Amino acid sequence: MLRTLSVVAATALTAGAALTASAQTVPLANLVESAAVAQYNEWQPGPGWDRDIDVRCSSGGYNYNMCQIDTGRGSSVRLVQQISKTRCVEGRTWGWNRAGIWVDAGCEGVFRVQRRWAGGPGPGYPGGDWRPGPGWDTSINVRCASGGYNYNMCMVDTGRGSRVFVARQISKTPCVEGRTWGWNRAGVWVDAGCEAVFTVERRWR
Repeated sequence: MLRTLSVVAATALTAGAALTASAQTVPLANLVESAAVAQYNEWQPGPGWDRDIDVRCSSGGYNYNMCQIDTGRGSSVRLVQQISKTRCVEGRTWGWNRAGIWVDAGCEGVFRVQRRWAGGPGPGYPGGDWRPGPGWDTSINVRCASGGYNYNMCMVDTGRGSRVFVARQISKTPCVEGRTWGWNRAGVWVDAGCEAVFTVERRWR
């Protein structure tokens, strides 16, 4: 009898401790998240950030390419010199967003980034209100290959509200969504020998 009571008491104490720990974990997680948001909201660029810089970006092999550059909030980007014979048309063969400048379909050029910080929370961070620039809502093609039948992630900013589908399969290995290819916020992934041209219909929601 005493042994039974001891077991019951121990079980009750364990359950109580678990509930107490759970109750303490939730507020702690909230505090950590709030602190992170506050930290990002207070971030500002250092001296000399507001200036014009030139970035050369090339679509090698007529493929999509993202040239990463912190454009900041309140900035603008324009083409100052076209290098390729292929026309660089904003919204079709080139564009820009918070991550940098993208080119596609053979476009190569020098782009001027007029960096201006408009203040407020850090764009692209928790609590920020970043939105993509003009020409972001467009369809682009990305070629992605699983070399040596290995997993490969082809990074492309798909954004929110977008969709991705196979436009043209190149490999003999079938490209089956969810098995040998897929996509997420970071880009398009392929595996098990799949190689294809994928169309990314980018829509910001």
